[in-house]
Amino acid sequence: MSLQLAEQFEANEQYEDAYREYKKEFDQNPEDLGLMERLGHLSLILEKPEEAAWYYHEILKRDVANPLAYEQLISIYENTDKYKYYIYRGNKNSLEGKLDFAVNDFKKALSVADDETQIIMTRLTLANLYRQQGKDLKAIDEYNIILEYENLHEEIFLQLADIYMKEEAYPSAIDALQRAKQKGFDTDRINEGLAAVYLKSGDAASAIKYTKDELLKIQCMLELGQIDEAYAKLNALPDEFKNSPRYFTLQAQCCYSAKDFKKALEYIDEYNKLSPNSPLTFQMRALVYDEEGDEYNAHVNWGKYNMLRKNTDIAVNEFLNAVQLKDDDVDLLFLLAGLLTESGETNHAAEYYEKIAKLDPTNKEALRKLAKFREGIGDYRMQVKYLEKIVEADSKDIQALKELAKACEKTKDFDGAVSAYNKCLELITDPAETQLLKSKLDKLESHGSSNVDESVGLLDKIMGFFNKN
Repeated sequence: MSLQLAEQFEANEQYEDAYREYKKEFDQNPEDLGLMERLGHLSLILEKPEEAAWYYHEILKRDVANPLAYEQLISIYENTDKYKYYIYRGNKNSLEGKLDFAVNDFKKALSVADDETQIIMTRLTLANLYRQQGKDLKAIDEYNIILEYENLHEEIFLQLADIYMKEEAYPSAIDALQRAKQKGFDTDRINEGLAAVYLKSGDAASAIKYTKDELLKIQCMLELGQIDEAYAKLNALPDEFKNSPRYFTLQAQCCYSAKDFKKALEYIDEYNKLSPNSPLTFQMRALVYDEEGDEYNAHVNWGKYNMLRKNTDIAVNEFLNAVQLKDDDVDLLFLLAGLLTESGETNHAAEYYEKIAKLDPTNKEALRKLAKFREGIGDYRMQVKYLEKIVEADSKDIQALKELAKACEKTKDFDGAVSAYNKCLELITDPAETQLLKSKLDKLESHGSSNVDESVGLLDKIMGFFNKN
């Protein structure tokens, strides 16, 4: 009842009464964003900007990307609080992907900040924006300025260390985390960060001192060559660890170190079930096959690993090496042809699609790729041949029939075009589409070969209709 009454009051411009009734409803439903928006709007009408700001702040707590809340807060603070004005405008620009504008806004906010907390938070946001822009050196500068203040948080040290880690500047990362400990942040996150950096830098002995993570301890033991101890500790873990992807990678590593390659592959397969298509899966398999002397599978898996890591040239070379050893793996040939196409080597890719088509004459995907390739170089007669093979393999492939009709047109085989369209007609169920096609075909058949130009025009229109649908 309060809501209906509030809406009625608002419609009649009785804003005080409307606000009162909306507030009653809001007290009963404090998470309702719609009510917050109404109360914020009415607060502005009633010239209560502080109340309005409170409602829009509450909206952002629940919907961090709400554009209306940002717009209203920017408007509220424009003439009353320049720091908040620039902060909210900067956040809005950041959410919209306008990072350069956001950076400028936060720089302006920094110029009017009047206490340490504001300065730290603003510089921290600037650092994060720089990281999003790929300007890590500028981010580092901001973090280092922040570290001169007393009112700090462990997150600053962790983020700084993360940047150094990505740059493989491990001593700098360690220094940042050790400074955190000196500042009193002797926390699990800081210590685990140190463990991760030490392990990454190759210092497993130091890493194991800082971590409480049982799986990381086992990894450190493996790095230190303590294979038996690591294996025993791994198998003694409670069942809760045995659904973790890391558990299976460590088991695989133990088996690999013990040269039990069959068991290692089984654990890698279990890992793959939990983390499908992870580059690590193919890296581990490649290492195992290398040790087993299985060159073919080693090349295949190194290729897949590099393909997922976007190292296309390396992946192509690995697949080429694999094909030299075994050239009848259709799945591998598809991967290779696809990568060659991505690299712009379409002629080379076509060779492998041809090989696939010879191995599997009914492979529609390979035939379709070959037809597309022939169309691209203007060889429409060969395009027709490949499309005909698709239709032979699947007489109900309407897309292939449409493409076949168009290709027949280009070779001036109008009888073939008409035949393909008639087959399309048998498959079409939409009455309007059927009638249109019948009409076009009647005209096409009546014209014959003496009116080639008009026939071509009609076929273009027919294909235009099909392409839209």
